[in-house]
Formats: sequence, structure tokens, C-alpha cells
Amino acid sequence: MKIVYEKRKHDLDYRNDSKLCIPLKCRTHLHYHVEIVYMIDGNATAFVDSESFEINTGDLLVVFPNKIHRFEDEMHKNKYDLFIINPNLAPDLAQRIATESPKSPVIHKANENPRIMALISILRDAKSFSDEHNQVLLRGYITAFFAEILEMLPMKGANPEENQAIKSIVKYCSRNFTKELSLSVLEEELHLSKYYISHLFGEKLGISFNDYVNSLRVSEACRLLRMSDMSITEISGASGFGTLRTFNRSFIKQMNMSPSDYRKHNRGEMPDVSIPRTVAQVIEEKHANSSVPPLLLPVSSTANDVNRKSSLSRSFSGAVLAIS
Repeated sequence: MKIVYEKRKHDLDYRNDSKLCIPLKCRTHLHYHVEIVYMIDGNATAFVDSESFEINTGDLLVVFPNKIHRFEDEMHKNKYDLFIINPNLAPDLAQRIATESPKSPVIHKANENPRIMALISILRDAKSFSDEHNQVLLRGYITAFFAEILEMLPMKGANPEENQAIKSIVKYCSRNFTKELSLSVLEEELHLSKYYISHLFGEKLGISFNDYVNSLRVSEACRLLRMSDMSITEISGASGFGTLRTFNRSFIKQMNMSPSDYRKHNRGEMPDVSIPRTVAQVIEEKHANSSVPPLLLPVSSTANDVNRKSSLSRSFSGAVLAIS
């Protein structure tokens, strides 16, 4: 299995595909953020860790941090919202999100919960929360969103020690993959048995330790191939590979092409794994000065629509009052 560890650039990214132009499909990956898909209309299959789940109209899929996942959209006729959110934006709930795991990541018929729907409507407008005051407001809405989600998702029996171990391992690897990295190094640095670490990778992450580390290194190599003028030999060393031969073998295994071919076809581009570059995004770039709305909206956007946000806030308040 080819897995990419994704370092998200923003605390919150959002994409809406109401025009059926971007299939809900991506490579197998994991990241620290929570990934949420609301299926407006259609159906798709999500693979989370070693299980598959169907997402149908009105369902909400919630992928917790450091869960290996991907999507398959065979029909390419889905309308959906996609949110990728740093759990630290909801500090009161971040610990629960980091240590607990749902029995199923799918909330069926989430569209029947008016509070969930009101919060989705507000978060669609995240680009307008630009100044400091509104960032505080945004964190409040995200906390409310996560609280509703946690209320509706039955959790497995938590194993805090195991979850904390996985978190520590993933964090250490993501920060040190360009250096010498082995089970023995992790054992010494994290004071965990290397056999236990190997077990966690196989049983919980569904990937061998070596394949996981190589996926981190290949991801870094891809970034350097796209964005730097370093030679392939230099990139091999900078990415953490001991030899050029090992680098080439690992790169071809994961990317199905050589490093030189990858550079030739992807020079200067900055794709996200969760939000792959598509024809629609190319069209968007060509019309950057037109009124075409962005497909990917980082929170740091400078747009500011106070009137719309106030209207959405009143909508959410009304939804709460209607249920309470």
C-alpha cells in the first residue's frame, strides 16, 4: 500500500463540489487534521484504516487524526462539502479527538440534525472569518461542530496509552524522517519496545514501519523536485535516503515513475493529497481575475463579509432555539 503523510498548510481548508466537477477521490494518506465529508447528493466509498464505508446522500463522514484513508468515487456524480480542520482549533475537545476512535466514522442522515446543518452552512463561509475577533468566533463554531459530531458518533473502548504511543511515534517520525530513523532509534528516543512499535504499525496503521518512513521521505522528495533546483542526488540525501539506489527504488514504488519524470511533469506545482489538482482547478487558475469562486478556501483568506456572517450566525441561533 502506498501511503503519504500529509503536512497541511492551513488550519482549515474547505472545498465544495456542487457542480459535479471534482470527483471525491484521492490517494491513500493520513494527517493530523480531522477530515469531514458531507454528502449533499450522491454516494461514494471511504476506506479508513482497514475498513470500507459507504457514504450516501445526507451522510457525514468524519476521519479522525492519523487515520489512513482514501475515497473512491466511481460515478463522478457527487455533490459534497469537504472540510479539513486542525483539531487544535477546538482546544476543549482536541484531547478527546486525539485519543478516541469511533466505531464507525459515518453519521447516517446527518442532514436531519438542524444544528449540524447550520454549522456546516457557517463553516462554508470560513473565508470571511479573517480578523482576530472573528477567528475567535470561528473557533467557537468549530468547537460546536466537533461537539455535535462527538455526540453522534459511538466510540470504541479507548486505549489512551496505545493512542498516545501512536501519536508520539507519528509526531517523531514526521519531524525526523530526513535523519537516520529505525525501530531501534525510536525505541531509544521514545522508550518504547521496537517490537511494540512494529506491532502498532502493522495492526493500527496497516503499514510496515519502513514503508511508512519511506512514504514520508518520498513526499518530501516530491516537494523538492517540484519547488527546488537541487539535483536528484542532492534531493535523495536531503529527503533522508541513504543511497541513490534506495531512493529511486522507493520513489518508483510509490509514485509509479522515476524522480526525473516526476519533476518534468510537476515542476512548480504544489498539490495537496486530500485535494488533488483537477481540471476544474486548472480552469480556476486561468480565471484568477474573474468572479469564479475559489475551490479551496484557507482560513487565512482576507475576504470579509460581515453581513453574511451575521446572517449565518442568526441562522444557527435560530436552529438551536428551534430544538431546545
